[in-house]
Amino acid sequence: MSTTHHATGGADLASRILPADLRSNPDSRLAARLAACREQGRPALVGYLPAGFPTVEESIEAAVALGLNGADVIEIGIPYSDPVMDGPVIQHATTTALANGFRVADVFRVVRAVSERTDAVPVVMTYWNPVLQLGVDTFAAHLAEAGGAGIITPDLIPDEAADWFAASQAHDLDRIFLAAPSSSRERLDLVVKAASGFVYAVSVMGVTGARDAVSDVAEQLVADTRAAGAQNVCVGLGVSRRAHVEEIGAYADGVIVGTALVKALADGGPEAVGALARELAGLA
Repeated sequence: MSTTHHATGGADLASRILPADLRSNPDSRLAARLAACREQGRPALVGYLPAGFPTVEESIEAAVALGLNGADVIEIGIPYSDPVMDGPVIQHATTTALANGFRVADVFRVVRAVSERTDAVPVVMTYWNPVLQLGVDTFAAHLAEAGGAGIITPDLIPDEAADWFAASQAHDLDRIFLAAPSSSRERLDLVVKAASGFVYAVSVMGVTGARDAVSDVAEQLVADTRAAGAQNVCVGLGVSRRAHVEEIGAYADGVIVGTALVKALADGGPEAVGALARELAGLA
């Protein structure tokens, strides 16, 4: 995983890599939503679903159901042929979406539906190659026009993100980079300075998947990321039930749920997604 990359150079790493004019997003809807949740005394519920699974239309209805039943932020994933970070449930879903004819342009339809039919904040989660294929600035322009707020980039490290820095600033989009338990202090400092909206804290090493217990390193990773200057840290990988949301919500700004929602969609369609979202949000 790219977040495990360790670079030398100490405190000068960020100043060497990041452009001098890089700024946080002053109009960040993500940051505003996380702040609103904090004022309500609760963590933000962040839900992930892949675009195009099992079909584009069904993925639209599932994402809308998620947004109407307690999700504050919705990650719309772009299916990819080499999903190195994804566990078997999400791999199966993305493979099915691709087999059923998903195209990258379809993700903007899903984002637009979330933006227009719910008050959840939509972001895209994608490996970087599909963005490169469309063109970084073109992708950013389409995403902003559809109502998207930013991109989560699991395999893009700040060291290689010059084009994304420029496009994100041009289109007022948030840059969500990952921090892992193996990230060095220098790497955390770089990630925090490069990110906007929130930092995605990967609570376990390995691929995605619902787990019975939350990793005990998650709380320390959040503390370390905050110590590096992060205003908002959301925790993902392994969250599957309300008890996890409550446990993580005691120390993180947001709780990210993916595999459990994808499984609900596979087993029971958009209605099951809505029901699980309500349970996770404490509304059931």
